[in-house]
Amino acid sequence: MLDLPVVVLCGGLGTRLRPAVADRPKALAAVGDRPFLAVQLELLRARGARRFVLCVGHMAEQIEAEFGAGASLGVRIDYSRDGEKLLGTGGALKRAAGHFAPAAVVVNGDTYLDVDLARLARVHASARVRGAVATLTLAHVPDASRFGAVELRGNRVVGFGEKSVPGTGWVNAGAYVIERELLDRVPAEEVVSLERDVFPAALRDGLRLAAVAHEEPFTDIGTPDAYRAFVSRRAALHAA
Repeated sequence: MLDLPVVVLCGGLGTRLRPAVADRPKALAAVGDRPFLAVQLELLRARGARRFVLCVGHMAEQIEAEFGAGASLGVRIDYSRDGEKLLGTGGALKRAAGHFAPAAVVVNGDTYLDVDLARLARVHASARVRGAVATLTLAHVPDASRFGAVELRGNRVVGFGEKSVPGTGWVNAGAYVIERELLDRVPAEEVVSLERDVFPAALRDGLRLAAVAHEEPFTDIGTPDAYRAFVSRRAALHAA
């Protein structure tokens, strides 16, 4: 069983997905007869997670009504609410910092990723001894232009490339272990992006970010095409 809490970022507006999913937050996008977030939480539970914190914002009441305290999934769920202003991924984590103990696994609520949580935690514990404030799960993809390539030196992150640059590369797969120490640097109640602001600023200030390779494919359902492809794959898998 995983000792760390798992914080799920599921408070965004889902603007890109809205043509396909308009009446609910994207975390509740239907996958067969289940919401996407239920599929994701069940996967994480199977990998050892028992304590979750859902960072919610847009249509938060729908997510809270669906999952409650987590009894139906056999887990504990707490909530961290953005409030009147959506705070971005970094700002949402800042608000949830009290749940970090003093670290937490963090995952994106629109990404399906079968990650070995115990391995991720072990890699981070080793990197933490050398000063790492976060460990990022990375995937190698044939076209990094949609995500932006992550620059590595060994198992250490040294930079973040721009999107739209074609070519293969390592990309952020959307699963991390993050220390509360990193969130201490984030201003409270401000809109901050974890990916665009917090991580690059940490590197500029000389902090260490570690990396762990993930060999399995991951799915970001943030666009209608990606969402429909995921639903189709799941349907085919269950029909087989």
